Amino acid sequence: MTPITEVEGRRLALSNLDKVLYPATGTTKGEVLHYYAVTAADALLAHLHNRPVSFLRYPDGPDGQRFFTKNPPPGTPSWVRIAEVPRHAAQQNRQVVVQDLASLMWAANLVVEFHTPQWQADAPGIADRMVFDLDPGAPATVVECCRVALWLRERLAADGLPAYGKTSGSKGLHLLVPLEPAPADRVSAYAKRLAVEAERNLPDLVVHRMTRALRPGKVFVDFSQNAAAKTTATPYTLRAGAEPTASSPVTWAEIEDCRTPAELVFLAADMAGRLERYGDLLGPLLDPDRARPLPAAP
Repeated sequence: MTPITEVEGRRLALSNLDKVLYPATGTTKGEVLHYYAVTAADALLAHLHNRPVSFLRYPDGPDGQRFFTKNPPPGTPSWVRIAEVPRHAAQQNRQVVVQDLASLMWAANLVVEFHTPQWQADAPGIADRMVFDLDPGAPATVVECCRVALWLRERLAADGLPAYGKTSGSKGLHLLVPLEPAPADRVSAYAKRLAVEAERNLPDLVVHRMTRALRPGKVFVDFSQNAAAKTTATPYTLRAGAEPTASSPVTWAEIEDCRTPAELVFLAADMAGRLERYGDLLGPLLDPDRARPLPAAP
């Protein structure tokens, strides 16, 4: 029998709580839901707020079928907020906006990764943050990503832009920059300029093109996730990997001191302690006073 629980006055059916989603650690669906409800809810909801969500669903765990969905899944409750998002001039797209704990638990029960764009639902295509996705090509690892992140931090600072880091929850690292609202195409163009500049200054370490043949042993600085149509793993989401890794905010000291990949792997079980110790390290992204203007094109 599927248990029914009440969350903020909403009745939810939470299914298959004993199902093991992560065989490597024995982590069950019930433990995943506990992570979202108790550990991550406050911080995660702040970063999901007013942003249309794309779901990567993996209902049978990381070894089962995975599929992306942007449209509201069948059976979406009527009380879940739905945003009309322009796909192009002649067509609207409908996407879920996770605004409260009840909506978060409904979505988490579907077994999903949360992915969000760099803009908010009431200002489609107008970015209020910029992202650099640092993706290592083997044998490069997150250690090399940290070296690139440090270079980017200094380069961004030269333009008056602060940067904050988080693990991707997979192999790499994400750098995020709070911005005064700017069109996504302008943000993408600026991010591309910095990626090209990084490759020019660190030619043995960085590549700015996605071409697979160029990437072994280097860090791909992916600027393309700033495009209006693209999304990035939301801070604190769990990922569909062998273990329940979280996309975890990290300190610059951790980035500076990283010597082995294991130092920047954080599981769901690690996040309560990190939040207690650091709070939300990405809180500055939510503070309009921290936002800075995008530099003008040269």
